[in-house]
Amino acid sequence: MVVTSSELEDGIAQAVEHRRNFAIISHPDAGKTTLTEKLLLYGGAIQEAGAVKAKRTQRSATSDWMALEQQRGISITSTVLQFEYQGHVLNLLDTPGHQDFSEDTYRTLAAADNAVMLIDAAKGLERQTRKLFEVCRLRRLPIFTFINKLDRPSLTPFELMDEIEQELGLATYAVNYPIGTGDRFQGVFERRTRKIHLFQRTAAQGRKKASDTMIDLDDSQIESLIERELYDQFKEELEILEGAGAELDLQAVHRGEMTPVFFGSAMNNFGVELFLQSFMDYAAKPEAYESSLGEVSPTYPEFTGFVFKLQANMDPKHRDRIAFVRVCSGKFEKDMVVKHARTGKTIRLSRPQKLFAQERESVEYAYPGDVIGLNNPGAFTIGDTVYTGEKLVYPPIPSFSPELFAYLRNADPTQYKNFNKGVAELQEEGAVQILHSTDESKREPILAAVGQLQFEVVQFRLAQEYGAETRWEPLPFTVARWVTGGWDALEKVGRLFNTLVVKDRWERPVLLFKNQWNVEQVMSDQPELELSPIGLPPANLTSF
Repeated sequence: MVVTSSELEDGIAQAVEHRRNFAIISHPDAGKTTLTEKLLLYGGAIQEAGAVKAKRTQRSATSDWMALEQQRGISITSTVLQFEYQGHVLNLLDTPGHQDFSEDTYRTLAAADNAVMLIDAAKGLERQTRKLFEVCRLRRLPIFTFINKLDRPSLTPFELMDEIEQELGLATYAVNYPIGTGDRFQGVFERRTRKIHLFQRTAAQGRKKASDTMIDLDDSQIESLIERELYDQFKEELEILEGAGAELDLQAVHRGEMTPVFFGSAMNNFGVELFLQSFMDYAAKPEAYESSLGEVSPTYPEFTGFVFKLQANMDPKHRDRIAFVRVCSGKFEKDMVVKHARTGKTIRLSRPQKLFAQERESVEYAYPGDVIGLNNPGAFTIGDTVYTGEKLVYPPIPSFSPELFAYLRNADPTQYKNFNKGVAELQEEGAVQILHSTDESKREPILAAVGQLQFEVVQFRLAQEYGAETRWEPLPFTVARWVTGGWDALEKVGRLFNTLVVKDRWERPVLLFKNQWNVEQVMSDQPELELSPIGLPPANLTSF
């Protein structure tokens, strides 16, 4: 049977309509891994949630598959989790929970259509949440806020929403509103159904779906179920909220100007399903992406996508390397032949995989908003575009300024080949940035990271996956800046004090400074020298 172009577009449009793609951003310990697992639980993807912290006596969390993650009980890599809920296909782009791995989160947000901002109700907005919010703002992502841990001592709902409005410049709309907090947390009122959902503490610790007891706002039983004082306080606050608060404006939400706010307790499963139900209705479906040909609609019939993450050795037994590709337009089909924009080569995608944390299965087709895993024998780097039809290129994914630097030393000369291979592959997947000295006598690579834990992970993975023992030697620098004009521009200004000149993977000059004051001093002394905190791949590699 021959499928016409209009039939293909209709099929793509229908698939797009039923897809939602999102990433979760939060500060460490806000409960991201817990919320992720509870979303999977309610989506039917798992039958029982894993423990939050991977202690020896507990199961490790589903999304945290790397050995070091399970040892420490933290999330340090990004995974993709696809599941279905109420006729929709959800792609959850799970991101590192640890702040030392925020650059991996930056790249993942490039592939997301929505962001869920998770906030600890006792702490409010924290440093890492603010940093990741700024990345969302750059992409104008719709942001949904889940305020977690309401069953513990908390700031008031009004304080939390006011902080979001004042510090992030986002209008807020409370989709549900809590009745009490901490030990007196009674439940939430869902504004669109006008029903109260009563909170129940259970001995199951949230491993199974929680029962949801609902009652109408004006039901006569309320006085026997909720303390009178709390109920009166809630009615008074609700009156203020509905009298003075903003109305829900989905267009403003999709422009990234308003955030729907949800309250709950992910640990106890309370409020998670309420969030999912509203998210299906309010979230943005896969949208158009800018490209070298202009805006590309998801219903554009040709297949296009870009690589936003690389991961080596997800299956250590097979020493594999997987490229995570965000589908932007058209329909992906197994065995299809595509063009690689950077190299110009033609590639047959014969072994595409559907990813669910470490688990994988062959995928026959995928649509915009989906993420597929491609076996990557050195063919892809982060930011690569693949396509059929007319050539196009999506914007490159930048490198952000690292804050810690160290020489990486190979401890065993007999493992030099494995050491070099491991460093090259970890650099390719974006686990860490690698810089090199301009002094040819210094062959050791310079690790450049956001946090010290990145150094530890590189050491751990080099030892575990490549058999190369290493040590690292810290350098006294905290800021990196790329020289916009390249080596010619650097030569014109002559010697710079309190800086170290190194080169990136593309042999371009990068200046390392001891602190921000040194950066400002150099820029003041050399106003003609243009410096950038972001490193983009050279234009001849992207053609964008």
